[in-house]
Amino acid sequence: MLKQMQRDAILLSLMNEMRAKGSWCGETHIQKSVYFLQELLEVPMNLEFILYKHGPYSFDLADAVTAMRADSLLEYKSRRPYGPSLLPTKTGQDFLNRYPKTRGKYAERMQFVAEKIGKMGVAELERQATALYVTLNEKCAGNSRAILITELKPHIKIDQAEKALESVDAMIKEAAEKDWAVGCKS
Repeated sequence: MLKQMQRDAILLSLMNEMRAKGSWCGETHIQKSVYFLQELLEVPMNLEFILYKHGPYSFDLADAVTAMRADSLLEYKSRRPYGPSLLPTKTGQDFLNRYPKTRGKYAERMQFVAEKIGKMGVAELERQATALYVTLNEKCAGNSRAILITELKPHIKIDQAEKALESVDAMIKEAAEKDWAVGCKS
């Protein structure tokens, strides 16, 4: 399990990676990218996620972001018309330099998440993260996963759920091929 400062360094690094891959880096992007990092790639962030209004959400992560803002590691930058992005401050960038081993240990996994979901919009992020949530936490397989997604999130159509599941299954397979610990929870 990562200590708080190591976790903060991972969060700041992930935000940098996400922005480098074209992410808006708003709160939804942070929530979903951290969910993928922790749950798909098993980076030990020690954050509890629940299935919430727009997919997996962590109140712990929201608190961590607030604390990082209070410590001047992060700031909001207004981006019309969609809302603010979260950006590391100069202090946050300096902070990153103190954790090269932690950042290096998880660098490939952060790059993987940024590459796979960095450019997604909020609706697609919700579908992908919900697909991962159902895959990892529910005892169902095949098309029953898509049906469950549409039951949990009625605004998601069955074809969208199936497409999200195909994408998530491909990510799981690719992560497993890279020898990153990936598995279904029961």
